[in-house]
Amino acid sequence: MKQGKISCQQDLRVLLWWHHFYLLWSTIGAQTHYSIPEELKQGSVVGNIAKDLGLLVPELHRRKLRITSEAGKQYFNVDLGKGELLVTDRIDREELCGQRLSCLLPLELVIDNPLQVHRVEIEIQDTNDHSPSFHTKEKVVKIAELVNPGARFPLESANDPDVGSNSVRTYIINKNEHFKLTIKTLKDGRKIPELVLEKPLDREMQAVHKLVLTAVDGGDPVRSGTSEITVIVLDNNDNAPQFEKQVYEANVSERATSGTEILQVKATDADEGLNGEIEYVFAEQTPDLILALFDINQSTGTIIVKGVLDHESNSLHRFDITAKDKGNPEMDGHCSVEIKISDINDNNPEIVVTSLTTPVPEDSAIGTVIAIISTRDPDSGDNGKVTLTVSPKSPFKLNPSISKHYSLVTNGPLDRETNGQYSVKLTATDSGKPPLKSEKTIVVELLDVNDNPPLFSQRSYAVYVKENNAPGIILCSVSASDLDSGENAKISYSILDSKVQDVSVSSYVYINSDNGSIYSMHSFDYEKLKVFQIQVQAKDQGSPPLSSNATVHVFILDQNDNAPAVIYPSSAALGSLSHQRMPRSAKAGHLVTKVTAVDADSGHNAWISYRLAEATDVSLFTVNQYTGEVRTKRSVSEQDDSSQRLLIEIKDDGEPVQSATATVSILLEDALHEPILDLRHKVSEPSRKTGRITLYLILSLASVSVLSLVTFLILAVKCIRTSRGSGSCCMRRSDCDDYKNPNRNLQIQLNTDGPIKYVEVLGGDMMSQSQSFRSCMSPMSEYSDFTLIKPSSTTDFKEVISVLDASLPDSTWTFERTLHSRK
Repeated sequence: MKQGKISCQQDLRVLLWWHHFYLLWSTIGAQTHYSIPEELKQGSVVGNIAKDLGLLVPELHRRKLRITSEAGKQYFNVDLGKGELLVTDRIDREELCGQRLSCLLPLELVIDNPLQVHRVEIEIQDTNDHSPSFHTKEKVVKIAELVNPGARFPLESANDPDVGSNSVRTYIINKNEHFKLTIKTLKDGRKIPELVLEKPLDREMQAVHKLVLTAVDGGDPVRSGTSEITVIVLDNNDNAPQFEKQVYEANVSERATSGTEILQVKATDADEGLNGEIEYVFAEQTPDLILALFDINQSTGTIIVKGVLDHESNSLHRFDITAKDKGNPEMDGHCSVEIKISDINDNNPEIVVTSLTTPVPEDSAIGTVIAIISTRDPDSGDNGKVTLTVSPKSPFKLNPSISKHYSLVTNGPLDRETNGQYSVKLTATDSGKPPLKSEKTIVVELLDVNDNPPLFSQRSYAVYVKENNAPGIILCSVSASDLDSGENAKISYSILDSKVQDVSVSSYVYINSDNGSIYSMHSFDYEKLKVFQIQVQAKDQGSPPLSSNATVHVFILDQNDNAPAVIYPSSAALGSLSHQRMPRSAKAGHLVTKVTAVDADSGHNAWISYRLAEATDVSLFTVNQYTGEVRTKRSVSEQDDSSQRLLIEIKDDGEPVQSATATVSILLEDALHEPILDLRHKVSEPSRKTGRITLYLILSLASVSVLSLVTFLILAVKCIRTSRGSGSCCMRRSDCDDYKNPNRNLQIQLNTDGPIKYVEVLGGDMMSQSQSFRSCMSPMSEYSDFTLIKPSSTTDFKEVISVLDASLPDSTWTFERTLHSRK
């Protein structure tokens, strides 16, 4: 159910991203247009941009609306409280657009959450804020008195930075009887005033004529500018130079160096001598920019490059050339020159990142918009056509939107754990020959999401702790790591609730939730609890949190804290230990009785040895160190006392040594022929309770014998099956040294001499790939303990314990089986 819920959330998130991307895609192509006059006051309202774009005013601040301008300077801002587009700086149309008829100021409105880009064009309308002006306030025109009426003399045209109707509309001249004014319109729209002679001049009557030339624009209100024209009447030289063309046109590359010849203008003069010698110069009103870029050979009329040409600054230059003769009076002629600057691919394309969203969630859906990017290239034609590409190995791609704009979107899965950030390399290449390119790198950082669960350093831990430990000691420390970061990588540890002997495991151990250290809650008793397991959970703090589990197997190690307990002879069974009988006819080696003791401990701590501590006659009896059998050392003589008392000490092999004593009273009798065991049965006959115990003992021994036989048969079959594969099976005696050092095997020991007393689990590596079964005892004994060594889970050995809950006959054999797993 949890996985299904997460899957639904991911599907919903993908749908939301696609919905946002669709909104961006559908909006990015939209374009809003405003028209405003230049020179508006700061704070003037251009329009309600929020209303026109369908945006909610309360969301503008939250969505971080911002404006970018390609002009570089910011002339506008948005009042986020009202959604109005405001003027923030003085706008001079002539400064922005020069003489271009159309002056558009493009803006981009970028909005986040979700990312949207709106293109806004603001048309700056011209106002009549400039008056026409002449380059020279006073102009001298020399005219020979013999010039016939109808002769034309070009005058300087006025300059007006305004455009359209606000530029120069017409020229007027003050009233006089000799001259009138005509206006010549060139094909580019410029108006050139010409002075036309209406009445012949007479130098003797009036040598100088004063005229006022006025340029009037078409604005409202009308603006004007004036220039004084001084006409000097000259004598003789009655032919002015005439150009072959009124307009000369040429093209020159912007790469042309100084001294490069562009074109040659040519004029002729019908006069002879000095009156027909022509000199070429720039017209008086020629701007300084033209004089800095071009030069003219005064003798030949060849125009050459003087300065550095730049197509991007100005692609067309217009100016006038004057041809003067050397007559007296001097006569001149005029022509116009148009030089077009041809573009070369000398500008690298520029990459402009309009908007960038970072960091980006690592689970972002494919198609998520990361950035809005535009390109610029001042060149024209193919030299200005730019193609933008992205590095192919990154999980991003470019989607073209409106002109020269792209959206950078995800094109594959992102993984913060593999790459915390991506350096996206953008390459802009123009179509020039040879092409020029530029590169820009965008760093996109990834925001972590909780997509990695904590992982333990190992899935299973084995812990060995001695019994009788002090409460509160640290048992072990588990450790988990999380590939995520921040809160998603903060791990807390806990113990999952489970039962140990019908008691919650939390009553046995405690875990530090911060570092994974596991502590004991109380002291352990091996005889009551030999092994238990803990399920530890590591959970991160992500949303939703992720977790993983590990198993800790706790093995309790035995300590020698139990003294041997005598179970035979028993005072409850025999009434008194002093009633053992033995015939005086007993020979050396006669079995008098057998002392049997058990130890609740295990291993060496439970190895029992018997020693005769005291005796009425030390030379008569001996005790077997390993079996506890009391036998005669020699034949009984008539001189031996009829009552013998033996004190037998029973010690274990632990550290420190634990011991117990048993007292045996032996009565020497004549003509006693029954075996000691028959006597034991006869003595116990009167007691029904004692007979019942003996019956139970016999049934237990029989059951355990049968169970032992079945167990050995099962083990033998398994061994034979495994030996057919890659394992080996053998039977041998063992020196039992390994018993002291259980390490990687799970050991189950059943000590028996009568009813079963305990089962020992010495523990081992749960992940071991080998199995071993071993029965071990001192070679000096006729009977021994049985030790089963096998790696298994806690459940497996619990089942074995439940099955082997009986005494087994002693054995001195070791059965060992080793299985090697195949890879």
